[in-house]
Amino acid sequence: MKTKLLSYESSGKAVIRKAAEILRKGGLVAIPTETVYGLAANAFDPKAVEKIFRAKGRPQDNPLIVHVADFDDVMDIADYIPFSFMQLAKSFWPGPLTMIVKKSDKIPDIVTCGMDTVAVRMPSHPVARKVIREAGVPLAAPSANLSGSPSPTCAKHVMDDMDGRIEAVLDGGECEVGVESTVISLAGDVPLLLRPGIISKEEMEKVVGFIEVHKAVYDKPEDGEKAASPGMKYIHYSPKTEIILVDADDEEFAGFVNRNADNAGAMIYESEQDLFSVPTVVYGKKGDYDSQAHYLFEALRKTDELNVKTVYARLPGQTGAALAVYNRLIRAAGYRIIKP
Repeated sequence: MKTKLLSYESSGKAVIRKAAEILRKGGLVAIPTETVYGLAANAFDPKAVEKIFRAKGRPQDNPLIVHVADFDDVMDIADYIPFSFMQLAKSFWPGPLTMIVKKSDKIPDIVTCGMDTVAVRMPSHPVARKVIREAGVPLAAPSANLSGSPSPTCAKHVMDDMDGRIEAVLDGGECEVGVESTVISLAGDVPLLLRPGIISKEEMEKVVGFIEVHKAVYDKPEDGEKAASPGMKYIHYSPKTEIILVDADDEEFAGFVNRNADNAGAMIYESEQDLFSVPTVVYGKKGDYDSQAHYLFEALRKTDELNVKTVYARLPGQTGAALAVYNRLIRAAGYRIIKP
């Protein structure tokens, strides 16, 4: 298969129509969202959705998120819409928030991996919403990368992983947020945070009150545990280079890395290069979790260009937007954490 690269900047409406045509015919198109690029298929077409799993090499028990362009589209996807869903949608949609509710019969089991719930979100990226509207169907769309590797935040990342595997990549520029959406389940009695994102638990609690946090947000899931959300069960976001997290302050981290400099590198914040005697990759500014999230996946991909065996990264904080960075890094590291 030859993968077409479609440029929205140069062709605008024409590439939107082309992408929508491919999707209506059961093909796959990688589209930009504000979080990461998504690998989209018609969510109502189980054969098209099956192609997503094959193209990515994605485990068959890892559910997908369904993307909509307008709130009314949710009526075809959800069996029941709780009041908390409407409150959160009013506050954060369109945007990087995914909500899980009981699914309708229109959603094939392959989308939800046999579960009776479905994850749904409305992206804020205008190109994504234009494609959904033009296609006339909601789109199932996990990140457009090979399963387990860092998520793609630009069209080049998608082509690096998906060239020859899918029909087209729609280049809509660099993603603004840089990490996947926050995922919250509203299918139980108490809202449950399943995956942290740039929209934090604290922000959502101002809208709906107390939110419980699933233990897999912080720790390795139990063996055999069924994934209730994308990004929960498997080691994710990993480059070819070994990533190890270091639980230390600034001075301890630099000292540890420099003492273990043989065939090693470091993921660091801006303006820290002079502290290290090893090759480095920068991801964002110290204390600026939005910028860290924005550059995280790009930095993880760049670690493979350092030509070292191991890259050390500092263990992030676990509150607010920092929790999203923490959650992605512990999975990229396979839960390997060192305390000097």
